[in-house]
Amino acid sequence: MIIAPKIRGFICTTAHPVGCAKHVAQQIAVVKKGGPSANGPKKVLVIGSSTGYGLSSRIAAAFGSGAATIGVFFERPGEADRTATAGWYNTAAFETEAKAAGLYARSFNGDAYSDAIKAEVIAAIKADLGQVDCVIYSLASPRRTHPTTGEVFKSVLKPVGNSFTNKSLNTGTGAVIEVSIDPVQGDDIAQTVAVMGGEDWEMWIDALQSAGVLAEGVTTLAYSYIGPEVTWPIYKNGTIGLAKEDLERVQKVLDEKLAPLKGKAWVSVNKALVTQASSAIPVVPLYISLLYKVMKAEGTHEDTIEQMDRLFRERLCNGNPQPDEAGRIRVDDWEMKPAVQELVGKRWAEVTTENFPELGDFEGYQSSFLRLFGFGLEGVDYSAEADPDVKIPSIG
Repeated sequence: MIIAPKIRGFICTTAHPVGCAKHVAQQIAVVKKGGPSANGPKKVLVIGSSTGYGLSSRIAAAFGSGAATIGVFFERPGEADRTATAGWYNTAAFETEAKAAGLYARSFNGDAYSDAIKAEVIAAIKADLGQVDCVIYSLASPRRTHPTTGEVFKSVLKPVGNSFTNKSLNTGTGAVIEVSIDPVQGDDIAQTVAVMGGEDWEMWIDALQSAGVLAEGVTTLAYSYIGPEVTWPIYKNGTIGLAKEDLERVQKVLDEKLAPLKGKAWVSVNKALVTQASSAIPVVPLYISLLYKVMKAEGTHEDTIEQMDRLFRERLCNGNPQPDEAGRIRVDDWEMKPAVQELVGKRWAEVTTENFPELGDFEGYQSSFLRLFGFGLEGVDYSAEADPDVKIPSIG
């Protein structure tokens, strides 16, 4: 079938297998360009490994330090008349590239919150790797079924206390609009923390540690974002920010639990980037568009792969994590430079639909969004027939 992007709101409902493979290959090339990292992790579990920061973490570990990797995700395979999700194609491409490079790669598709998937992954680690020395937690899901109680939690993106009104971006038209978001009600906060907080991260580490599959000196990371004050009402001080606070609470708990193994838990604060998750957050797309313009002009723009490659090479693999006063690794440091934020803030105050093409990088935003789904990559013939039914080697 000929596959074209079909966009509904902030979601693209199609994905291109050849384009996704090209995107994965480009990320691998970025990591290879930096050369091997001798002190990097060698046996890595990535929970949430099929898109965004999770996928880039898996690529950085495998092709930066030659790591054997196990990935966990929940994606839809393709059929004869329907494409798979981008994460499915990404993983198929990653495993193909890993095999060609002589690297172990195995993947599990299912509910990462469930006890069943945890048990399957632990069995695979025991059988194939013995232990893992790094666990990346990078899940982004709108809902979670609790493995013990069966309760289904649903996250919301809302401010706390008062309604929030500010500028945002219509990502379809490029118009600068005003959005108003009602504040939390009822158990919105508890629901969001249950989905996006640290409980499941802790459950994974507990299960892995109890099974004896965590190596001495193991490192585990979860990802977060802080951002500038303009986004705080909907992010840092909103429901999602409270969930990220819970992630930091769990990081300290895991430090204590991993102490007998001389292990360490980290929360890494990453840069604002176009991901499937960030596209859904009001205000953030406009901020990202303005940020991209400034950072590209400065020569400091990074995508997920550059961020994860820098995280592994400069913070984790050389023993120099450079934590901030709260004990977090900050690879959002270039984004949050005062000069960058001052200019972005100035443009935020000035931006309108009319001057947005000069002040923002709408083309860059749209391009980054489409690339997530395998579209708009050079060297791919999008007019050619493509087979949507692509197999992941370790899954079939």
